[in-house]
Amino acid sequence: MQYRPTSPYSIPPVVKNLIMINVVMLVATWALKSRGIDLNAILGLYFPGSPNFRSWQLFTHMFMHANIGHLFFNMFALYMFGKVLEMVWGPKRFLIYFLVTGLGAATLHLFVNYLEISHVAKTVDAFVNTPSPELLNAFVKANLGSSAAPWVHDFINKWSEAPANPAYIQQGTELVQRIFEEMINIPTVGASGAVFGILLAFGMLFPNTELMLLFPPVPIKAKYFVAGYGLIELYLGFTQTNSGVAHFAHLGGMLFGYFLIRYWNIRSKDFY
Repeated sequence: MQYRPTSPYSIPPVVKNLIMINVVMLVATWALKSRGIDLNAILGLYFPGSPNFRSWQLFTHMFMHANIGHLFFNMFALYMFGKVLEMVWGPKRFLIYFLVTGLGAATLHLFVNYLEISHVAKTVDAFVNTPSPELLNAFVKANLGSSAAPWVHDFINKWSEAPANPAYIQQGTELVQRIFEEMINIPTVGASGAVFGILLAFGMLFPNTELMLLFPPVPIKAKYFVAGYGLIELYLGFTQTNSGVAHFAHLGGMLFGYFLIRYWNIRSKDFY
């Protein structure tokens, strides 16, 4: 038996509760921050090599958000597309899908993060063995990009004038190690991975449904919208590594969502 809402404007129970939980968690984050408690640092997802990593973060990070804009766009997409899927699948299957895609997003994100951090760790070791202002400049460009503070570039310029200065060598080594420590201690938060899984599911179940874009304001079929979004995320994942956005988590949600839908389709001719 499948769930059907009483009216087209009602919000099905799982979508409604997910939205409520995410809103409450953001409000709690604001409220506790004034008391010196950072919920994002406790419940956000850290790299397993970080001393801040906890196993529960694989689950809890899906209900945390950085700010009101981050929350709004995720919850708006959850409302627009998730309510349709829950009406079709029912609450239980929709909740399973949401959690699986969220965990799948975290899995791919951590795997890509592992590859990136392993490479950076080797770069750090190489720098420690042969420190130089040129290597520091390359390290900063590769890992901080335009977000590097002006004083970092000032220090590199000063060191370049006296490359054998032992004080500069020590400061440069400490700077590289500090940048690396900060990289593994940045939490990932948000329901974006699961939301991208929901977009994928909508595109697979209703491929020819026309969606109206805001920019540009033209209609586009759901299957093309989802495929285009996926390709954009793949491109950004490889080219915008320092953007602060977990593009591969978005792709992970879509990938695991695809496999789960295919699995359900194999087990049942009428899986939705």
